Amino acid sequence: MKPSAAPAFFGFGRTALLAGVALLMAACDTTPRERQDIVKDSARKLDTLADKAGDALKRAGNRAARFDSVSKSRSRQPLDDAAANQFTQELLGSYASIEQLSVQELEPAYTQLLRQTRDKRRDWTQRDWDYATAVFRQLNDRYRSLRLDLPARQEFRIKTLQTEFTALEAGRDIKDLREAVRDKPVNAR
Repeated sequence: MKPSAAPAFFGFGRTALLAGVALLMAACDTTPRERQDIVKDSARKLDTLADKAGDALKRAGNRAARFDSVSKSRSRQPLDDAAANQFTQELLGSYASIEQLSVQELEPAYTQLLRQTRDKRRDWTQRDWDYATAVFRQLNDRYRSLRLDLPARQEFRIKTLQTEFTALEAGRDIKDLREAVRDKPVNAR
């Protein structure tokens, strides 16, 4: 039977371990009590940071709940018919008569809606987005009624425009939520 290399390896490992421990012992200039105080102080600092983080999360959660409550309250309010008609005209222009849109006019109507949304979205309030979403939903209802008559290429382009509108709206919601949750400087409160 051949002698194994393992005992030599373990012998070297023990020697390296003992050398490391001896080095650490020689380099240590503190007493056990000092090290204990350092550990306690570090734990206290960590507890303080954890408490601050917990308070910040609680504030953010409260603000998010308040934002959600305000958002739900706003969305329960009915839209003004005159303002809705004005918004439809503003966003769709010559395609504002949604119920009369033909198969050929449907894609240009979506394109017009997205063009106007891209141009005006930065200035819109959440209520403006409610009106734009109402126009979008009416257009989607018309799309559903005409969908079986649409060529596949046109249907694909409309789906792309629908996705973009939804992404723009979600981006605004996220931005508003982030603003509502953000800690503001003390002098701004």
